[in-house]
Amino acid sequence: MAGGTEVVKIGVFIPSECQLLDMACIDVLFMMSREYLGGLPMIPKHIPELAPSVEIFYITAKASSPNFNPDPGPDRAEHRRPLLLPLTAGVKIQPTHDVSSPEVQPGMLDILLVPGPDPGASWDEDTLGFLREHVVQEEEEEGRRTTDVLSVCTGAFLCGAAGVLEGRKVCGPRGLQDILRKRFPGAMFVGDEFRWCRDGNFWSCGGITNGNDLVAAYARSSERRLFPVPIVEIACKMAEVGERGQIYEQGQTRFTLGFVWLLVKAWFVKPSK
Repeated sequence: MAGGTEVVKIGVFIPSECQLLDMACIDVLFMMSREYLGGLPMIPKHIPELAPSVEIFYITAKASSPNFNPDPGPDRAEHRRPLLLPLTAGVKIQPTHDVSSPEVQPGMLDILLVPGPDPGASWDEDTLGFLREHVVQEEEEEGRRTTDVLSVCTGAFLCGAAGVLEGRKVCGPRGLQDILRKRFPGAMFVGDEFRWCRDGNFWSCGGITNGNDLVAAYARSSERRLFPVPIVEIACKMAEVGERGQIYEQGQTRFTLGFVWLLVKAWFVKPSK
């Protein structure tokens, strides 16, 4: 485990908003924790002792952004109170930290998960710099953690805006490959073939629920193992994830034509009154 510790520290980076199902893959990683497994009565008591503790930080833009309440209230807290972050399906969550928080700076996290935001959004330099510095790190120093960055779905747009896709192999959503290639020509997009891929400490995947496959593949990776093999397989079995192959079963042409056909059929359906 990073830094010789039994605590795996994970940041979930949501500068403004994201897709709920993109973010939900964080729960697969938490299912590999001592805290989660220790609460399951059907699991033998020695199994949770094999698992690390997992600490999760929900990180948003810094306090000067519109996501923070300009009025901290009568208590006059030192830092302004963050507003609830909007997710799809009407869900809102309370961030625990912002990009200026000391606990989540480069060298403090093992994993930074980047769920997909609105691909048309824009971000300030503080937000982009925070992400950039986690991806581009010097060789690991004593007492520092090398952070693996996991980009889900349209998280590729945020990562691209931060300049970290340049020269890297990247997935991203299957249906947006042409848009991604035009916007970030310095990256090599392979999302029309691969469900997930890795380039150094940067991992990425296709649309939405492919995040489950991404975190399963990441946890199974032998190069930097944060979770013991038995714990990974138990969690994946319980969650029923990680069974789909890295290469899509259906080719890009068939995928595109199938989607177009669905749109054509929907065109002729009359809206209900």
